[in-house]
Amino acid sequence: MSDIERADEAHGQPGTTLAKPEGGVPDRFENPGLPEHRHRMGDTDPAAAKRAERQVAFFLVLSILGSIGIIVSIIAIKYDGSFDRVSMSTKAIGLSMFVSLFALGVGAVHWAKTLMPDDERIDMRHRQRGTTAEREEAVSILKEGASEAGLGRRPLIRNTLIGALALFPIPAVFFFRDTGPLPGNDLSTTMWKAGIHLTKDPEGGRIRAADVTLGSVVHVLPEGIEEVDHPLNEKAKSAVLIMRLEQDLLSAKQNEWGVDGTVAYSKICTHMGCPVALYEQQTHHLLCPCHQSTFDLTQDCKVIFGPAKRPLPQLPIAVDDEGYLVATSGFHEAVGPSFWERG
Repeated sequence: MSDIERADEAHGQPGTTLAKPEGGVPDRFENPGLPEHRHRMGDTDPAAAKRAERQVAFFLVLSILGSIGIIVSIIAIKYDGSFDRVSMSTKAIGLSMFVSLFALGVGAVHWAKTLMPDDERIDMRHRQRGTTAEREEAVSILKEGASEAGLGRRPLIRNTLIGALALFPIPAVFFFRDTGPLPGNDLSTTMWKAGIHLTKDPEGGRIRAADVTLGSVVHVLPEGIEEVDHPLNEKAKSAVLIMRLEQDLLSAKQNEWGVDGTVAYSKICTHMGCPVALYEQQTHHLLCPCHQSTFDLTQDCKVIFGPAKRPLPQLPIAVDDEGYLVATSGFHEAVGPSFWERG
């Protein structure tokens, strides 16, 4: 047998004869075994073990406080529409979540490193499903491991661990709260209603019907939007575009809900809620720049291209006694993307 064949045959078999090249290398390699086990302080010193137990409990209590901090941050810091408030809430929740997760992880690692058994063991590879005796032995080992973990003998760690694990998922209830029925009909309504004047966005000021020229487009918000509780939320729903076309290009509904060819439509794309901010004067198309959904103004803002599935809702408008444009009602359908239980 050649040296290569002998080496291939012996590959992966500790202690077998290997090829002996020139130079006096031994035919066999002795198994070096495991290094001498070094006991930790907690294994030999009861005081050190007790100190480690208190340290683990400290981190678990810190995790409990972090979970409570998440809940307090969500409840105590109310949104008022300002970026400062949003920033404060985000930072408080993020910091509390970091403390909760980090302390729980550090406590678990410190427990494993200082108190759980760390004896080195070798288990030779065997077939996937063991015999009945082997399975019973595995169960016995698991029970032995549970006993060695010391939960029964260390009630301080056990109780603080239960507290940390029990409190940790509770903040998720507050995070998912907004997916339930709590918003009510907020997604289906805007602040538009009969009698509210149309104002220019962003400069403000009411809009005279006579000032809207053919081919022009004006970005519009409802008057008084800065005075509501959540102006940013209302802007995200109530933004409107007004355009003026030749009346013979418009449908009967558009002429009825418009003023001398001037019509108003929601600016919120019905695909993903992006602003439909581009108007092609020659084709009378409104274009969403995010995903290229295109709406035909001469066909009641019907979708003619892109991923949007619904036309833009129209806002009924009229002229008041002073010649300013005013809404005659709110939208007759929900604006923006579709959602469950859409009104």
